[in-house]
Amino acid sequence: MEMSYKDGKMGCMDNGKYVRYTPEQVEALERLYHDCPKPSSIRRQQLIRECPILSNIEPKQIKVWFQNRRCREKQRKEASRLQAVNRKLTAMNKLLMEENDRLQKQVSQLVHENSYFRQHTPNPSLPAKDTSCESVVTGGQHQLASHNPPRDASPAGLLSIAEETLAEFLSKATGTAVEWVQMPGMKPGPDSIGIIAISHGCAGVAARACGLVGLEPTRVAEIVKDRPSWLRECRAVDVMNVLPTANGGTIELLYMQLYAPTTLAPPRDFWLLRYTSVLEDGSLVVCERSLKSTQNGPSMPPVQHFVRAEMLPSGYLIRPCDGGGSIIHIVDHMDLEACSVPEVLRPLYESPKVLAQKTTMAALRQLKQITQESSQTNSSVNGWGRRPAALRALSQRLSRGFNEAVNGFTDEGWSVIGDSMDDVIITVNSSPDKLMGLNLTFSNGFAPVSNVVLCAKASMLLQNVPPAILLRFLREHRSEWADNNIDAYLAAAVKVGPCSARVGGFGGQVILPLAHTVEHEEFMEVIKLEGLGHSPEDAIVPKDIFLLQLCSGMDENAVGTCAELIFAPIDASFADDAPLLPSGFRIIPLDSTKEVSSPNRTLDLASALEIGSAGTAKASTDQSGNSTCARSVMTIAFEFGVESHIQEHVASMARQYVRGIISSVQRVALALSPSHISSQVGLRTPLGTPEAQTLARWICQSYRSYMGVELLKSNSDGNESILKNLWHYTDAIICCSMKAMPVFTFANQAGLDMLETTLVSLQDISLEKIFDDNGRKILCSEFPQIMQQGFGSLQGGICISSMGRPVSYERAVAWKVLNEEENAHCICFVFINWSFV
Repeated sequence: MEMSYKDGKMGCMDNGKYVRYTPEQVEALERLYHDCPKPSSIRRQQLIRECPILSNIEPKQIKVWFQNRRCREKQRKEASRLQAVNRKLTAMNKLLMEENDRLQKQVSQLVHENSYFRQHTPNPSLPAKDTSCESVVTGGQHQLASHNPPRDASPAGLLSIAEETLAEFLSKATGTAVEWVQMPGMKPGPDSIGIIAISHGCAGVAARACGLVGLEPTRVAEIVKDRPSWLRECRAVDVMNVLPTANGGTIELLYMQLYAPTTLAPPRDFWLLRYTSVLEDGSLVVCERSLKSTQNGPSMPPVQHFVRAEMLPSGYLIRPCDGGGSIIHIVDHMDLEACSVPEVLRPLYESPKVLAQKTTMAALRQLKQITQESSQTNSSVNGWGRRPAALRALSQRLSRGFNEAVNGFTDEGWSVIGDSMDDVIITVNSSPDKLMGLNLTFSNGFAPVSNVVLCAKASMLLQNVPPAILLRFLREHRSEWADNNIDAYLAAAVKVGPCSARVGGFGGQVILPLAHTVEHEEFMEVIKLEGLGHSPEDAIVPKDIFLLQLCSGMDENAVGTCAELIFAPIDASFADDAPLLPSGFRIIPLDSTKEVSSPNRTLDLASALEIGSAGTAKASTDQSGNSTCARSVMTIAFEFGVESHIQEHVASMARQYVRGIISSVQRVALALSPSHISSQVGLRTPLGTPEAQTLARWICQSYRSYMGVELLKSNSDGNESILKNLWHYTDAIICCSMKAMPVFTFANQAGLDMLETTLVSLQDISLEKIFDDNGRKILCSEFPQIMQQGFGSLQGGICISSMGRPVSYERAVAWKVLNEEENAHCICFVFINWSFV
């Protein structure tokens, strides 16, 4: 049999004859293909009955048409993907060539300097007059006079400062003014966010990024200049003056304020000059620097409670890219006055890795996020009818509200009550601007119940626990630290009503994923805490509480990443102007030591990978062989809407509640620390389940028994070796229980990655909830066969991760796992060639 499928008009050829489809037949087949790309034989026969124009076509020929159609669709998608990868590789190659040229210049400069020093080093055996002091002073004065001439506040003086800033910025962006080293854990490639580098041995801290974005240069410049929209710690940027230049550029005088990340440090502010211009090659440049008294330019007096930091020449070089889009070079270079904070916090202000993560890469992520949103169709909405831009605005409101609560600025109406040196600080705010977003704005709602916003906040030092693991635990096990009565009280500040949205269950609470940002660095979700609240009309009737929750920094492999869990009660209608009183946690790593443990390390089955043959646990070590011991600072802030006459009572309650959370977090942190885990002997698995090594052996033996081949290529007799090979198997392996409602009991690393969960939370996920409607139908039709003959195969389709992300897989194989007595212990699935859609 031969086939031809050009334009979908050719069918099969039997006995030397082609079957040619008419346009009407192709149209009918295309309609079915869009509804069901892989119809069953029953559906194909039904199609022939429903469409008389297909009555002369055999079911086998229709089957071949669908095979050819899927093949064409796959080829089209692959061609489109390869074209996109090729464009990325071309741009990345250009960036790498530029980086190579810069490194060659740096090498030449170092060789020249080395030769110079060798020639001018005096012979120690010969006496010489010491004129070093004179030469250094006079040389320094000449250099200062040539590079930093006196300036003034006139347009000509500001232009002179601006041109000098431009030259210094370009020398950092594409030259050798700063010694750059690659950011740890960041490798360039077509799927990476860009080429990230950090400074080594320069004044202050500096970071640089180079990347390709699918936006035009003018649009890129517009976005990066709007710093509060992408830099979460930026409180405000005020443009004090704007001056046009003769070359078509603009000079702006800016005053910028940054939030403090924790209650233990003061906020920062900057007095800046920003220069925007176009270079001769058409590149657009936006560069900035601090204005200081030594330049004789315009000055800005110090602002109370703020520490004046310095921005050294920094900015953005934006080049148009062939085929559309832009190549952007970002440089951030700052002196954040680390001496103004406690010594334990100084790594936050002295680490270029932290600057790269929270500022430089944040700009690049924002550009890529907007590029992604621009490429999506207007129909790209989530289950709550929200478009990505609207969700991004909500996440910014959550983050900004949390920052306001942590900082408590007096000009926003915050004041401290009680002892400001207490372990838990209580602040209150009764300003109209703060109260405007609460239930007082609802004219058709219930009577106002709050006229004061109260915040309880504290910071604590954590030892030897990765922030991502702790944050994941706080998110997935809310009952371990939260008080249901407090959750109900927090929700009293907003109007709670019925909700008809359909959501899925997760971990004892109900969660609806909303959106992910680029690289899934951040995601939002709605949590429904069922039956915790009460209706204002009847305190006996339980009502559901809804929380809008923002999670970020859950990638344990990212260096210097701040982990945040911020949430706020919302009205069930979830309006765009929903009132928000954010509360939550922020965990900031203080040490640059990178954890090498698995991001899914938990207190149960995963620890088996650290168990030695003698049954004792091995301590987690870094690449140098030393035990990792990381420190981090956690900041907690909870906001309450209260009535002024019970303010003191609520303040006492809030203080005790935050202290209780601190105790719970300390207990959890101790349990999650590598030193505690490594001190445990054996596995902590649920009752009734086998040891991990035994389960791994059962899985492999059962697969060999049913399939006649080995599951693992390099199988070994040792149980420990089998477990490790199974854990690192490339395809997703997941086991589920033999119950009426099967739930997952074990997964290897690929399985956990596919489901986006941990071994602790795996048992909260049921088998049917990971499949879409079509997948559930296939599972229901094939499951009896699997139970009867012991194995089966599922055709490719789509499943859903715990975060709500669609995952495609080529096919899945299932078999019963038998124990030593040949009794069925569980069912094991292997999802082959899975990937996120």
